[in-house]
Amino acid sequence: MATEIPEPASNGITGLIRNRAHDGSFGLEYPEQCPDGRGPTGTDTNALREALGAHRLYDPFGPGVPAPTTLELLDLIEFAREKIAEPHRAGHHGFFDHYHLVFDQGEGRARFRAEINRIFERNGIAFELRENGHAERIAPEGLREALSQAMFNTGDDALNELLERARTRFLSPNPAIRRESLEALWDAWERIKSLELPADKRESTKRILDKGSAEPHFREVLEDEARFLTGIGNGFMIRHAEVGKIPIADDEHVDFLFHKLFAMIRLLLRKSNRGG
Repeated sequence: MATEIPEPASNGITGLIRNRAHDGSFGLEYPEQCPDGRGPTGTDTNALREALGAHRLYDPFGPGVPAPTTLELLDLIEFAREKIAEPHRAGHHGFFDHYHLVFDQGEGRARFRAEINRIFERNGIAFELRENGHAERIAPEGLREALSQAMFNTGDDALNELLERARTRFLSPNPAIRRESLEALWDAWERIKSLELPADKRESTKRILDKGSAEPHFREVLEDEARFLTGIGNGFMIRHAEVGKIPIADDEHVDFLFHKLFAMIRLLLRKSNRGG
């Protein structure tokens, strides 16, 4: 699935937001008032645009504006979802020939979310506007279920925090933040290797791997994999930023490494009765 929003989908989303402004859907937060003071009649687009400027967000109303980047568009979507509300006509004002409006915020947010997610789905875009209003990346197939089901209740608060930080950063729409998920996950890996106190780290790692499998051949596979993963953490620019470390710039490489280590961590946590 794509992690960049293509131009046709971007145009559709900005057009949707403009249409919602024109039908009064932002009138709860930015009301255009009846001259007689009888209530809102639509969206005050100028006030809405001023709010976009104050929040340093992309303005889809300006003439000839360049297309937004993916991150700019996702920020705009989150803002629009927060401010939107479904407008309903409450009565006709004959003198001005307009309708006064009342609003249902829950209905408006649900409708907007459904429309945005339909665009994402139909264009094969790896994002979803969640019910909490955050636009999050959809994890690659194979990781999606594991990430959604994992319960980080390891008995070690610091480890739980590292694992949750790795998960939330991995689901970020921002590629730079997704790369940071590897640092948290490799820090979690190093902590796991020292959980079997009071043994030293080498002995603790052995005990953790022993719990991973009692079958000798698979136990050897785990040993090799543990050594390999530790080498990745030391050789690439994941936990260390010294000169000579290899940076990871490709988003698919981030997915691959995260998937590889997360699978190992989850196995060892579950086999040692620490959740996961």
